[in-house]
Amino acid sequence: MTPEILKTIVIQHPERTYFMKIRFFALLAGFLMLQSGANAQRLKIATVDMERLFNEYHKTTSVQRDINIERARIQKDNNLRLKDIRDIVDSLQEIREQLKDKELGDKKRQDLRQDASDLSQDGIHKERERSEFLERRNRTLSEKMTKQMRAILVTIQRAVSERAKAGNYDYIFDQSGNSNQGIPFVLHARDTTDLTDSLLEELNQDAPEDSKEGE
Repeated sequence: MTPEILKTIVIQHPERTYFMKIRFFALLAGFLMLQSGANAQRLKIATVDMERLFNEYHKTTSVQRDINIERARIQKDNNLRLKDIRDIVDSLQEIREQLKDKELGDKKRQDLRQDASDLSQDGIHKERERSEFLERRNRTLSEKMTKQMRAILVTIQRAVSERAKAGNYDYIFDQSGNSNQGIPFVLHARDTTDLTDSLLEELNQDAPEDSKEGE
């Protein structure tokens, strides 16, 4: 699962994109100059796959499971509402068939037309309620999901930051990040340490037993 909040944000303003690229390449050039200096201190660099950390973190799995359960509940409720509306449509169709009877009395015909009008209004009301219900519940679920996913990202970023300090790393690059053209920012990195597995072990050390068994 790759959430929208993990995707690269594309800046719509060409000027900002241009200057952002200038700053990135300036930073990269400065980084290379630091490495190429004869007396430069050797930098300690590591990489991490943030997408994998997010996807394989037990809290992400738990949140996604809860979201799927809630989506199923919403769909079940929506299906029940749709059934009520279909029943109204079927009743209206039956009335239309009865109204085709040329031998139908005026009183009966008038009553059937009134029934059809009442059913039609009821159907319109129920469809409006269903639509508003679906929009409201989906919006609430989306907001809840975004909040929970952002909290998970903060936890992961904090773990990476603490590892950087503990390991005295100068740089930790996200190897899952891509440029706007879909090209990975880190194409090659020599003598670097991949911290992904050890960070996953750290993040999942408090995972429930049933979660560990499912891995």
